[in-house]
Amino acid sequence: MKFQDFIRLENEFGAMNYRPLDVVLTRGQGIWVWDVDGNRYMDCLSAYSAVNQGHCHPKIAAVMKEQAEKLTLTSRAFRNDQLGLFYKELCDLTRSHTVLPMNSGAEAVESAIKAVRKWGYRDRGVPEGQAEIVVCENNFHGRTITIVGFSSEKQYRDGYAPFTPGFRIIPFGDARAFEQAITPNTVAILVEPIQGEAGIILPPDGYLRDVRRICDERGVMMITDEIQTGLGRTGKMLAEEHEGVEADLTLIGKALSGGFYPVSAVLSNKEVLGVFRPGDHGSTFGGNPMACAVARIAMRVLVEEGMIENAAEAGKYFMTCLRSVSSPLVKEIRGRGLMIGVELREEAGGARRFCETLMARGLLCKETHTNVIRFAPPLIIRREEIDWAIERIAAVLKGA
Repeated sequence: MKFQDFIRLENEFGAMNYRPLDVVLTRGQGIWVWDVDGNRYMDCLSAYSAVNQGHCHPKIAAVMKEQAEKLTLTSRAFRNDQLGLFYKELCDLTRSHTVLPMNSGAEAVESAIKAVRKWGYRDRGVPEGQAEIVVCENNFHGRTITIVGFSSEKQYRDGYAPFTPGFRIIPFGDARAFEQAITPNTVAILVEPIQGEAGIILPPDGYLRDVRRICDERGVMMITDEIQTGLGRTGKMLAEEHEGVEADLTLIGKALSGGFYPVSAVLSNKEVLGVFRPGDHGSTFGGNPMACAVARIAMRVLVEEGMIENAAEAGKYFMTCLRSVSSPLVKEIRGRGLMIGVELREEAGGARRFCETLMARGLLCKETHTNVIRFAPPLIIRREEIDWAIERIAAVLKGA
């Protein structure tokens, strides 16, 4: 089959809820992927940071194959020999106390919402049905009805009402607005350390520290959504570490499996996750032996192979190189680690066409919020590979 045939099949039989670039990939290794015609591309998206360890990491692949031949699923009706080890290793890695394993990022978010509401009713004395959670404008936490209901993006909400009540939206990066939004019924704030889908938006320095202080002073739980920013993407294991804070609940996913399997987790203190009793919450696949085995090795290679440190150094170099590109079309370059956004001016005509041109030159990236090109390669990228990418990016931004 030719690549047009694969695209035709997708368009004929698939729901049209995505607008992918017209490349049909068939193989990946490290930072590179190949299409069905044999063309090679540098992956500068990493499946929205799910492939931090690089495509088809051989150590993760070996563990997955081994576990697939032993035991894949028991459900939580029974114990398995991977779950406790996964809990301990994840807690040791992130200095957490308790883990709730789930599958997708959105499930982790929903689980945290349930937990802090129940905590508010049980431990804070909030009247039943009146718990409030503060969220930020331009947030992206997933696609469920509850989550899109507290989005400020019109398209994410259009046609899906009625929505779940109990959320108050404030400006991102404004600690004073958060403090003013707190009421006696406020149980938590849910915040991304860096807003990825909004266009790689960084809050002011000290923002997370201020949020942590306010939460402590007012008895509110701090939830950080690190599903994209966590596990090395920003040059730290968790992005909250850049400001030396620890959230009460931290949500991780994506790179927790190195892109091999859907795995997510809520990391928490025992106070909040301690509200759950048998039957309160669950997941057939959450915490299954396949997921746990894959996550354990995916975490290990991040540390043992120095990927987090490389993300910090390579990210600085990548942004320095990008800022050296002289183009009147570039409005701002921002990011942290290997989570980088290039915002274009309105007269550039949108980021999509630049992504398509870069694809034709062997580099895959994706637009977000119309005018921002997102660059987020696997954390194993080397300096000479960044040079290769910059040569192509510079030529495209300059219109060559």
